[in-house]
Amino acid sequence: MTVKLGKIRIGDLIKLQEISIETFNDTFKDQNSPENMKTYLEKAFNTTQLEKELTNPNSEFYFIYYDEETAGYLKVNINEAQSEHMGDDLIEIERIYIRDKYQGKGLGKHLINKAMEIAVAQNKKSIWLGVWEKNDNAIGFYKKIGFIQTGAHSFYMGDEEQIDIIMTKNLI
Repeated sequence: MTVKLGKIRIGDLIKLQEISIETFNDTFKDQNSPENMKTYLEKAFNTTQLEKELTNPNSEFYFIYYDEETAGYLKVNINEAQSEHMGDDLIEIERIYIRDKYQGKGLGKHLINKAMEIAVAQNKKSIWLGVWEKNDNAIGFYKKIGFIQTGAHSFYMGDEEQIDIIMTKNLI
């Protein structure tokens, strides 16, 4: 097994879009209405939106490869790119998306480590993320690696308000 990370570039836009839709749909379709899923996917992962995110100098994207296959990706935000401004000493992990067939292979830990590496290079003291309150597997994973709940915020799936738990990990 070989695991590699590679920075996502604008030329990877269609591949990024495909993986975003696939992983989000696979993870959340059973808990949400088809209408709300469709609305969210069209808004969050259209090419215009993804291009805007990819070209934001305060966001970074990385594909993770498992035995040369694209298994998922990481998106981190600093400064004003954060989905919520949590302070200048923090970096946000906005997305850790891993395709179903690569779940349970330790790839999430590789992506967390990359986020921490970026945070340290940017002189940040903590990393934070939002995770849906009903995503027990993800919450358990984050707790296991040292994240603690520090708050909550609203997340809209179509017309339905949902709650994301905000979790933070100190780096110092």
